[in-house]
Amino acid sequence: MRILHTGDWHLGKNLEGYSRLDEQEAFLEDFVKIVEDHKIDLVLIAGDVYDSSNPPARAEKLFYDTLKKLSKDGERITLVIAGNHDNPERLVAAGPLAMEHGIIMVGTPKTVVETGHYGMHEVIRSGEGFIELKINGEEAVILTVPYPSEKRLNEVLYHEMDEVEERAASYGERIKTLFNSLCINYRQDTINLVVSHLFAMGSEEGGSERSIQLGGSYIVSGDCFPEEAQYIALGHVHKPQVVPSTHKRARYAGSPLHYNKKEINYTKKCFIVEVTPGSEAKVEEITLPVYKPIEIWKCESIEAALERCELEKENNSYVYLEIETDRYIREDEIKAMKNLKADILEILPKIKGQDEEEAELERLTEQSFEDIFKAFYKKERGIEAQEEVLEVLLSLIGEEEENETY
Repeated sequence: MRILHTGDWHLGKNLEGYSRLDEQEAFLEDFVKIVEDHKIDLVLIAGDVYDSSNPPARAEKLFYDTLKKLSKDGERITLVIAGNHDNPERLVAAGPLAMEHGIIMVGTPKTVVETGHYGMHEVIRSGEGFIELKINGEEAVILTVPYPSEKRLNEVLYHEMDEVEERAASYGERIKTLFNSLCINYRQDTINLVVSHLFAMGSEEGGSERSIQLGGSYIVSGDCFPEEAQYIALGHVHKPQVVPSTHKRARYAGSPLHYNKKEINYTKKCFIVEVTPGSEAKVEEITLPVYKPIEIWKCESIEAALERCELEKENNSYVYLEIETDRYIREDEIKAMKNLKADILEILPKIKGQDEEEAELERLTEQSFEDIFKAFYKKERGIEAQEEVLEVLLSLIGEEEENETY
């Protein structure tokens, strides 16, 4: 079976107020071609289809048009799960209509997918959190765990843990319990997969993900995933990568576009997975083009910035402009830059001397009060501070802090 793993499309997302829908449409056209060219049997979309729970109409139209093209009148199966950005109910609203086109939508971990024919293929068995698919004569058991919030996780584990156990267990332990309860549906003669949207420990964030953790409690360990799973398709992290300690079975496909300036050094990808029952999955990386680059221009002066805007005014790119200067940039100069170069996202003056002051302040904050006072005393008096002076000073500070406490 040939599977294509993608996710984190974030349709409708803006960058500093600029719409990315044109770039997203270009990606989706390429994506459909990739699926066709590589003869994919099953497309897995691992959550965050949209960037918000109330996406713009054009974003929804793009999504549904793409699903229709992927389906090819039911020849191919597409499985979509909800991420933390998606509204689960809204995402799956078209599920009954999508069934005849081979499209399966799963909104919550407790979802039971309807059995029956999906296009030219079939869901032959299902339950809370899993489906068994028959595609072109091959069978696959897929554990489907859309974004598992605390509330949704508690609901789905209702029968698995008693009240005392549930309160005591960490989020990661409960996720592991969930997967342990689901993996009993795997068989030796089936292709065994997981598709989920969560944050696995050791993964490197890209910078534009909206956190799904609260004080680290929403992080799971790589060992929570079932050993029997041959491939684990994850969403949420925007940098394509393998999850540590999963023997390369668990991967994030990442987002298809650079959604933040912190992501610009990452190559965007999707993964093609070829797998048969009982075998190790073979993974092929497909590199995606950059449809409109995000650039950071560092200029040594206001004049240099104006010259670069003139020189590169025809380039189709988003720009963060950092300018070294000994004064603040005038409004007419900002206007001139923006008139020359479209899509300047931010103009940031780097006042000379400020960096040195900030570095000195950071250095001071890392020192104890005693060390700072010693350095100050020696600078002012030319001699080391005596121990008696230090003791008196520190005792006075201690008394002041004690009084503040009360």
